[in-house]
Amino acid sequence: MADAPPDLMARLDGLPMTPVLRRLIATVGLALFFDMFEIFMSGMLAAVMKERHGLGQTQTSAVIASVFVGMFIGVLAVGRVAHRVGRRRALLAAVAVYTLFSAAGAFSADVRMLIALRLLAGLGIGPVLPLADAYLGDLLPVRSRGRLTAWAYTAAFTGVPAVGLMARWLQPRQPLGLDGWRWLLLIGAAGGLCVLVLRGRLVESPRWLASVGRIREAQAALARLEGGAPPVRSSVPTVPAGPRAASPAADARDEPRLSPVHRRRVGMLAVFHLLQAFGGYGFGTMAPLVLAEKGYSIVHSLLFSAVTFLGYPLGSVLSVPLIERVQRKHLIVATSLAMAGSGMLFGFAGSETLIIVSGLVYTAVSNVFSNAYHVYQVEIFPTAYRVSAVSWTYSVSRICTAAMPFVMVPFLDACGPGVLFVAVAVTLVLIAVDIGLLGPTTNGLALEEMNEALTLPQSGSDSVAVLVRPRRGR
Repeated sequence: MADAPPDLMARLDGLPMTPVLRRLIATVGLALFFDMFEIFMSGMLAAVMKERHGLGQTQTSAVIASVFVGMFIGVLAVGRVAHRVGRRRALLAAVAVYTLFSAAGAFSADVRMLIALRLLAGLGIGPVLPLADAYLGDLLPVRSRGRLTAWAYTAAFTGVPAVGLMARWLQPRQPLGLDGWRWLLLIGAAGGLCVLVLRGRLVESPRWLASVGRIREAQAALARLEGGAPPVRSSVPTVPAGPRAASPAADARDEPRLSPVHRRRVGMLAVFHLLQAFGGYGFGTMAPLVLAEKGYSIVHSLLFSAVTFLGYPLGSVLSVPLIERVQRKHLIVATSLAMAGSGMLFGFAGSETLIIVSGLVYTAVSNVFSNAYHVYQVEIFPTAYRVSAVSWTYSVSRICTAAMPFVMVPFLDACGPGVLFVAVAVTLVLIAVDIGLLGPTTNGLALEEMNEALTLPQSGSDSVAVLVRPRRGR
């Protein structure tokens, strides 16, 4: 048996802000930018295709849902893949998949081909968020884990108004003879290609390397991240990651088994993701259709969507000073309730001013919510199971988001936008109850202190409560 060097985790928790780390965060932020661009493109594509080709409810819903079905499948597969090949390789593979199929989708001959290629692009789009969350959670120092992740997501969420503004500008045009919606797909693919070109900036997670017994590689990766700068002294107690087998190949094939504590956290997070699919992505995906239902033309609805979507990066910036000062659990609860109120206001709004103001408030608050939970969900699981737990629970939101248009589009047509957003508000209140009652507090704690530390002997007892038991492959 081989242990990770006792100073390895302490050095990670005291990692200084070096140029290598800045470039890594910027590259992850770029990958997230185009991932968000791709996700929020779906509602725009559906609105444009509905007007241009006279799509019915089922086809409109299929255009939106196809990418989320692909995301569900991709997210389910990524946990085991990332445990075997590492965070970096899995992230780059996901980017490569969506780059290829987004480019292919730009040349779709008909709606059915577009739906099929959006599904295939979703295989790559889906894993990017949970992989990026786990990757940043592994690497970033404890004192600024939330703040630096929030900056990466601030860059990411500028992709949401970007897709809205580009859709508004490109919709009536045909640059080089290609329809505007085709250019949206090509732009998304070009962004993925940029990330692949910059892949040398990404350093494999030393935590993952140490967890599979590759100690020398973990030390080399950490040295590269430090760039010769001395680590910042951390006040967080160092907790060893625990013993691992010396064979890297055997460790990489381990399938971790979660403890009862972490299984309860998986359940809590699965309920959260089931509900936030409607409360979070429901607004961004349905907003163009809601505005069209209110009687605005496709050009005006795309413009209003683009303006309200400015709240996404604004809210992300707002989260930066909050995410370390306020317990992330409490931040999720407060913002989910604020989203419920502003969402209902948007649904019942009758004037352009009220639509824009309520939409801006909703999207701004939703990004404080989003950044808080993206940091929170990776903090509450041990290294060996971090990607698998987050990706599995995240897959619940993807399959619900895939089903969402088949529920919400008919619901919108039958009941109107006001009642639709009352239903969305109910899901957000339930999120507040779920996290508020069941979620642990995390701010200022090392990952090992929240997870692997639970395996240490309790005071007054010589027994060790083993919370994560590797199950060996044959």
